[in-house]
Amino acid sequence: MRQFVFTPKLGWSVSRYNLFETCKRQYYYNYYAKYDPEHPAKKILALKKMTSIPLEVGNIVHDVNKTLLERLKITAKDIDKARFYDYAEKMTQAYVQAKTFQEIYYGRMTSVGAERVFEKVRISLENFLNSDRLTWLIDFAVHKKDEWLIEPPGYGETRIGGMKAYCKVDFMFPVHDRLFIMDWKTGKPDLKKHRRQMVGYTAWAAYHFEKEPAKISPIVAYLHPDYKEIDITVNSSDIEAFAKQIRKETADMNKFCQDVQKNIPKDKALFTPQKSRLCDYCNFRALCD
Repeated sequence: MRQFVFTPKLGWSVSRYNLFETCKRQYYYNYYAKYDPEHPAKKILALKKMTSIPLEVGNIVHDVNKTLLERLKITAKDIDKARFYDYAEKMTQAYVQAKTFQEIYYGRMTSVGAERVFEKVRISLENFLNSDRLTWLIDFAVHKKDEWLIEPPGYGETRIGGMKAYCKVDFMFPVHDRLFIMDWKTGKPDLKKHRRQMVGYTAWAAYHFEKEPAKISPIVAYLHPDYKEIDITVNSSDIEAFAKQIRKETADMNKFCQDVQKNIPKDKALFTPQKSRLCDYCNFRALCD
């Protein structure tokens, strides 16, 4: 993968722009805590680090799948499912104990038991273990395991249409002359949102590995409540249109910077809160109440 010298200038990502569109104040707290004139950065960062039950289910499933794929790189022998689920359950317990849950902090629940989180984790993992996709990976992809990328380190910095962007894939691997990209989802299907994300991943792979978009196959794998895949088709025209959109969205975010090159925000008052039902699920709710 190509490497880049660090610059403070903001970089586009699906999650960053989604937050920008959802609520400018939440966006401010998430990215510009050290500039806040009212609240200590330490307090804002503590709120930012809070998790939630759906978010933690996704975190655990991603991390267990990462371990599973790394194990497949070593051996394709049958998986001891009892040991596998025991490992996943212990990981769930450790994660739940170590983190602060939004549901508890804001009084929607008095406690979050590991067993509640693990119920959805187990179903998601079981669906993947029993999927035809895992069998296909073992049959057709393992022989090129040395070329697998499993949640590569860093933030996934890339360039899309010359614009700084971040796209971090879950899993990429070659089969024959194609590159496949898989992204795990434990939440509800959202084809429009997830297709946009996968176009970004395709642009990332095309840039770093000099591969034609038509030779890249992005796959969204929904793991809960049942296993379901959506194959995304991306061509060069899609990448060009996506690059134009990123340029516009980056410009929109830059309008809220007093210094674009240093990524220094304008006055906090310009980042107005967007009052909606989503406020009940915002980590920074305590700062707006």
